[in-house]
Amino acid sequence: MKYKLLVLDVDGTLLDSEKKISKRTLAALLKVQQMGVRIVLASGRPTYGLMPIAKTLELGNYGGFILSYNGGQIINAQNGELLFERRINPEMLPYLEKKSRKNGFAIFTYHEDTLITDTPENEHIRREAELNGLKIVTETEFSIAVDFAPCKCMLVSDDEEALVGLENHWRRRLNGALDVFRSEPYFLEVVPCSIDKSNTLGALLEKLGVSSEEVIAIGDGVCDVSMIQSAGLGIAMGNAQDSVKVCADRITASNDEDGVAEAVEKAILAEIRPADVPLEQLNQRARHALMGNLGIQYTYASEDRVEATMPVDERTRQPFGILHGGASLALAETVAGLGSMILCKPDEIVVGMQVSGNHISSAHEGDTVRAVATIVHKGRSSHVWNVDVFTSTAKLVSSVRVVNSILKKG
Repeated sequence: MKYKLLVLDVDGTLLDSEKKISKRTLAALLKVQQMGVRIVLASGRPTYGLMPIAKTLELGNYGGFILSYNGGQIINAQNGELLFERRINPEMLPYLEKKSRKNGFAIFTYHEDTLITDTPENEHIRREAELNGLKIVTETEFSIAVDFAPCKCMLVSDDEEALVGLENHWRRRLNGALDVFRSEPYFLEVVPCSIDKSNTLGALLEKLGVSSEEVIAIGDGVCDVSMIQSAGLGIAMGNAQDSVKVCADRITASNDEDGVAEAVEKAILAEIRPADVPLEQLNQRARHALMGNLGIQYTYASEDRVEATMPVDERTRQPFGILHGGASLALAETVAGLGSMILCKPDEIVVGMQVSGNHISSAHEGDTVRAVATIVHKGRSSHVWNVDVFTSTAKLVSSVRVVNSILKKG
């Protein structure tokens, strides 16, 4: 595969205006992961607020990562391991709070599943807590209550001119100690020095041994520009500001028009050839799914033929030691499903519709059977596969017909 990592901004990019992942986008992202491309969620959200999205995308099953706090942390979604972290020195908090109060701003930070603030009634703060599933903790003496090193602090005001003034002042005053930027007209973010999505992504690439040319980055905001520019393929959303679009290699549709799905379908899925299908990775990542539970392993894949093996053991045998017919059908559906997935166009998904089998002879415990799937009919709305299951001595055990429905994503 030309690309190994797909980096996605979340709000305004992955999520539509209703803060949801569309069916088409979800199907496309699951498919690119099945093809061996790992996903990184790169967001200003706290880690806790990204966990549900990572779960929906099944990042834990496919070796993905969470890059949170605009680069403050990297989490391995597979095991929760903290791979990278930078925090604000707590000694800076009294100064930040003093400036916040002097200007009449609200201030808050994050801690695990809570949002700590001196102004819990602020509508922007309440919306931020709701968006990330956080409990609001009120602390009037903010800098005293925050007895830990936060990943970032946020100042809040509807007076955009005043926020810009403090931003400009702090860029001079805090240069080399902290970085500041406005992520929204009403948010002024304070983060550790040199922390942004691009720099932190660079640390992850070094750890993974992946080059920037093997990365696709998609975003819509000013915070995404450096990430888009440093990637091998930088893509701006259709809803992005013009200043973001001019920095990108490509522009896709908006977040309400499945822009992420359109981008990965063109850049990744349309380029997939059967020889690119990473069978070892598919086998490894399916170890906790039905395939793994039955011991099924893909061994060969082409446009019109897919093969896999399955042991006859305590997982797949009947009580009397012979292969269970249901296990044979599961094996047949597994190989036919991969075959249809390879044949599908980027904007299509595969849904199993019918399976029927004739069991001809038996396979005994201790043997390993082999399934060979060949395409019988390749239509626009359906694929028909014939799957023969053989013993290790080439004796035919079952002959199965599998029908898959081919649907347009939407």
